[in-house]
Amino acid sequence: MKTIDVDVAIIGAGSAGLTARRGALKEGKSVLMIESGPYGTTCARVGCMPSKLLISAAEAAFHAEHSDVFGVRSTVVVDGPAVMERVRKERDRFAGGVVSSVDEIPENEKLRGHARFLSDTSLDVDGTKVQAKAVVIATGSSNWIPKQLQVLSKTLLTSDTIFEIPDLPRSMVVFGSGVIGLELGQAMHRLGVRVVVLDPMEGLGFLKDPEVRESAISILGKEFPLHLNADIQSVEETSDGAHVVWATKDGVVHEETFEKALVATGRRPNLGSLGLENTSVELDDKGIPKFDPRTMQIADLPIFIAGDANNQKALLHEAADEGHIAGSNAALFPNVRAGLRRTELMVVFTDPQIAVVGPGYSGFEAGEWEEGSIDYASQGRARVMAQNRGLVKIYGTRRCGFLAGAEMVGPRVEHTAHLLAWAVQSRMRVQQTLEMPFYHPVVEEGIRTALRDLAKALKMNELPCQGDDLRDGPGT
Repeated sequence: MKTIDVDVAIIGAGSAGLTARRGALKEGKSVLMIESGPYGTTCARVGCMPSKLLISAAEAAFHAEHSDVFGVRSTVVVDGPAVMERVRKERDRFAGGVVSSVDEIPENEKLRGHARFLSDTSLDVDGTKVQAKAVVIATGSSNWIPKQLQVLSKTLLTSDTIFEIPDLPRSMVVFGSGVIGLELGQAMHRLGVRVVVLDPMEGLGFLKDPEVRESAISILGKEFPLHLNADIQSVEETSDGAHVVWATKDGVVHEETFEKALVATGRRPNLGSLGLENTSVELDDKGIPKFDPRTMQIADLPIFIAGDANNQKALLHEAADEGHIAGSNAALFPNVRAGLRRTELMVVFTDPQIAVVGPGYSGFEAGEWEEGSIDYASQGRARVMAQNRGLVKIYGTRRCGFLAGAEMVGPRVEHTAHLLAWAVQSRMRVQQTLEMPFYHPVVEEGIRTALRDLAKALKMNELPCQGDDLRDGPGT
């Protein structure tokens, strides 16, 4: 058996694996990156980028079709094949950029094949032995299909396959009300596909705040059928499509046949075939290695885990951060150090958008925090755009009045969420955020209203947080 000796072996060449490589190289160590599948990250190939391309087409169709409110009349024709062709063309461009960067890696620093642990620091890669001083697991994740839905074949779509369809289907059932289900379900609906979203749970995206969640459910549910707490009684594939029988939470039974079924029930880490049983790694009750999120180290072992593989935060920016921390510490082992972990930031690109900053509603102990809010119904810029729907909640600590996080559904909250995330990470107090400039009229004025409400709840009204800024402008 051929043997390759290296300082750091990295299993996986996705977002986490690529940044792990850079982190290890920065410490002056030799690196071998191992990949068994196609090059190109999940984000670029089947995740964030192609989904946003489809969403952009859907937004164009929706706004053209609903321009009557502005006195603008139009007729909309959706060319399904053209929509999907552009999605794939631009997707391939994004993915190609990643592949090109991998192509530039010297051949002696990468290896094609399936890696399996022989011990804590040795791997078998299709007959080649890799002996490393430390290993980074960055194997990503795969779509998970519940047993009840495994009867589907020809009608089955996942985020891995939906962007390959040549044309838009006439109808589609979406199983799952998480990020993928909501984004792609709404996009397909806006492109003229008859869509029904089903989920046996009550969750919606990342939302935990019951009022924000109910606002989002109400808004999205008015646009397309959204059935949470649904009892999915039977699923079968017929010659006409996917036949589904379900009962809504009020007990009403529905029965429909759909041309396609998008299964968006989550992703699971790619760990099953790594041979972890041959290592000293201890798994939790879900089969995931126990690791330190500050260092990405598994116990005190020379094994690190980053990205989707650790089942924590399936987000590109988190995977990139984790990969860099894991790669650096693998190179420095045993002298590991805590890396920079940023304030949590999650966005769902529905319309209106959904976002969570920090730990969100469930991240605080009772009595430790207060909240401020704004309903976007009367927010000036939102009304100008005829997008005055949504609710923002901002949380602050009773002790010292630090900004702690937020949950929101509303127009363009991807931008609002970034401002709040920066403020949380900077350890800003509520009064400090209110001393920042707010232009008029912009949707970000809404967070100033919510911050004032939070300051009042924290009994900070007499503090400098109430500046001499514009209070009574139209729509502020």
